[in-house]
Amino acid sequence: MHWKAAIISHRKEKRIAVYFEKNAELINRIKELEGARWSQTLGVWHLPDTFENRIRFKIVTTVTLPSQEGMEQIEKFKQWMRSKRYSESTITTYSEALKSFLVFYREKPITAITNEDVIVYNNEYILENKLSASYQNQLVNAIKLFFQTIRDTKMLVDKIHRPKREKVLPNVLSKEEVKLILNAHSNIKHKMMLSLIYSCGLRCGELLALRPVHIDSKRNIVVIKNAKGKKDRIAPLSPKILAMLREYYKMYQPSTYLFEGQIKGQPYDARSLQLILKQALQKTGIVKPATLHWLRHSYATHLLESGTDLRYIQELLGHNSSKTTEIYTHVSTKSLQQIKSPFDDL
Repeated sequence: MHWKAAIISHRKEKRIAVYFEKNAELINRIKELEGARWSQTLGVWHLPDTFENRIRFKIVTTVTLPSQEGMEQIEKFKQWMRSKRYSESTITTYSEALKSFLVFYREKPITAITNEDVIVYNNEYILENKLSASYQNQLVNAIKLFFQTIRDTKMLVDKIHRPKREKVLPNVLSKEEVKLILNAHSNIKHKMMLSLIYSCGLRCGELLALRPVHIDSKRNIVVIKNAKGKKDRIAPLSPKILAMLREYYKMYQPSTYLFEGQIKGQPYDARSLQLILKQALQKTGIVKPATLHWLRHSYATHLLESGTDLRYIQELLGHNSSKTTEIYTHVSTKSLQQIKSPFDDL
């Protein structure tokens, strides 16, 4: 099979684009790789820019691995994170970011790396390659955590500075748009999944991890287990959602997970769920580039606009800090609609 790969910048993030003639077998193989996504805009499949993917697609770099000491320390770091019960996705993210940093300082002993070296790396690698502030923030998290495990280090962990936060407002749909999206599918399973995400403010992974036992119909709640940050929480279930769930349950009889894929006992595929939303947008004619997370943002904003206290919204969303929840006050239109434009007085 003939293909070629190259490093690209997609939505301010470095990715590996894989170019090939349309081939069903290769498409299926690409889909199986973690983090693989199709870009409609670029017309190409792309993957995370990791060392493993660079090797897999034969992208040549001058140095692809840290020093032997670096590799050993990364393995120890992974074991330390696992013992602390960090999620596998966090372990992968942090170890990949750290690997990139230690490749940059391949010739330097780890105990000799200083805070000044972090500044140089930020300028000569992060900024030079136009990597995002969010990636830089992930790197800072990884470096801080890593150097806490290193003895006799010259690194002053508390002095490592973070990039200035980008003030990006959450994307929100109107209630009318949400209603159109939720009613777009006649398939009750598809409709049920999208409706539950919006009605309970769930993350995609939280929905797919739900089991039938997590629905407490007597107390009218859903129990969200092992959510982000390993925090359990509960969310109220509306009577309309409960009625839909009973109808769905009778039809599909899920065994292990509330929403299962074609294989009984296996959770529904996240990419298939994203496709369900994409199809709903096409059916309704909504041109906004909405994602599943937009439904969660919309849930929070609509709660705020209906008068729900911000502290309750924080609990419902499972936010650690109230500052995270406060961002929804910037997209709520309730107060803005009461402001009269001076243009109207002209």
